[in-house]
Amino acid sequence: MELSGAQILLESLRREGVDVVFGFPGGAVIDIYHQLPNYPIKHVLVRHEQGAIHAADGYARASGKVGVCLVTSGPGATNTVTGIATAYMDSIPVVIFTGQVPTPLIGNDAFQEVDIVGITRSCTKHNYLVKDVTKLAHTIKEAFYLASSGRPGPVLVDIPKDVQQAVTEYKYPKTIKMRSYNPTIEPNVKQVRKVADLIARAKKPIIYAGGGVISSNAHEELTWLARTLKIPVTATLMGLGCFPGDDPLWLGMLGMHGTFAANHAINNADLILAIGSRFDDRVTGKISEFAKKATIVHIDVDPTSIQKNVLVHVPVVSDCRAFLLAINRELAPRLDEGTATPSHDKWLAQVAEWAAEHPVTYAREGSAIKPQAVVETIYKLTKGKAIITTEVGQNQMWAAQFYRYHTPRTFLSSGGLGTMGYGFPAAIGAQMAFPDKLVIDVAGDGSIQMCIQELATAVCYGLPVKIVILNNGFLGMVRQWQELFYAKNYCATCLDVAPDFVKLAEAYGAAGYRVTDPAEVEKTLKEAFALPRTVIVDVIVDREENVYPMVPAGKPLTEMLLV
Repeated sequence: MELSGAQILLESLRREGVDVVFGFPGGAVIDIYHQLPNYPIKHVLVRHEQGAIHAADGYARASGKVGVCLVTSGPGATNTVTGIATAYMDSIPVVIFTGQVPTPLIGNDAFQEVDIVGITRSCTKHNYLVKDVTKLAHTIKEAFYLASSGRPGPVLVDIPKDVQQAVTEYKYPKTIKMRSYNPTIEPNVKQVRKVADLIARAKKPIIYAGGGVISSNAHEELTWLARTLKIPVTATLMGLGCFPGDDPLWLGMLGMHGTFAANHAINNADLILAIGSRFDDRVTGKISEFAKKATIVHIDVDPTSIQKNVLVHVPVVSDCRAFLLAINRELAPRLDEGTATPSHDKWLAQVAEWAAEHPVTYAREGSAIKPQAVVETIYKLTKGKAIITTEVGQNQMWAAQFYRYHTPRTFLSSGGLGTMGYGFPAAIGAQMAFPDKLVIDVAGDGSIQMCIQELATAVCYGLPVKIVILNNGFLGMVRQWQELFYAKNYCATCLDVAPDFVKLAEAYGAAGYRVTDPAEVEKTLKEAFALPRTVIVDVIVDREENVYPMVPAGKPLTEMLLV
């Protein structure tokens, strides 16, 4: 069968099981769009290319599938860079297809030409410039394989216009094998036994889980291990949902805005099982003071992440699920013999004491609406069954602290890059993946405006995404730092001029609500969540409420600012 390059791309997407593509057309991809109606692929027309890549990212995080983004050359391609870097930092499988000027014009500064391969080299897992149509099908297969295997990540495929128009015989590979890319999936047996021996001796163990547990679908194995051995669990921002948030063993998030119990447990543990996490600076605090009493076991599919930030005693290069299956098998006979682990009753009692002594809380007095109370109300109404996306800043941290995540892929947030504007288009992607689920973007009044034009996308496709704005009239997290560490010099953080979000919602064809009275929060949210439409709920909250606990930058985890 002979196909053009444009047809090869779309037929390959069909064979990869792609059911939705987020994109924005242009001259360099017009041949692809010309063929698109002939294929059973839903195209979501966004209003900005940054919205397309964030939506593809949100779709991938929520569904576990590879997200796909299609944009034109030049500014279309460069507008995706922030979203590509977002996906790269959080290890999200996305394939980005960009149009390019015809191959004879490459390097001639042609209209809408940029070297997008060069621009994205540092923020993609891999990228390609396809100059030969006969290699296009194989390149696409490789791109999906790379994006979804090993440590997942974004892969970009740049396709010149003449390659899209050229015709060749179509053969799509069934499998891919790359000599230079062979990620280690199964753990070393000796290392697994060594970890089991450490567990058998540990009196104060803790599991520190990250996004790798979610991306490898290892939450059930992790939960079995923790519950069977009675080991408390903490997680990074990216790991929220990998362990039930209502389990007695759950300590909450750790790190800069983590719980008192989680941070003190990490620093007093004698064994840390770090699974699918990378010891980010927001987690470790002052590295020289981090977990000085612990033997650290680090399990990660990416060998370059191990020993990168923190010296570990037992490295295990492995897929998280493969490791957890192996360690659970190794421990099973020891459990029967009663030699798998000593009693952790004293340790659990100590951890429970820390949690009771300093719970994550806030001052509830006053007439202003507390943003934490809004998130608590969202959890009460949804019973933890919604998909929550967030923007970045205080809203992100309150959503992490005051909503309990019981299952994976229900908390979608820009962790590594901290990208403002991420939450709303990510919610669109998640809603496309799960049309019947309630998807809520917890937003700030600053961050939501960065991709607010995607209201048109949500309304156009009838997506009932809910946006709950915690509106404090500030760029809240920067203002908090200015208050605490910069003598309350509120420079460039006060949003003196802001849109009327209710009128803005209505202008786009969405529904809008405003809440100024604490007594009206639950009633309004309940009504908004029941509407089968795109909705903005603008909640006017306490202007100078801060996120606590907080570990100041450069301080150890135990030096926490509390409420």
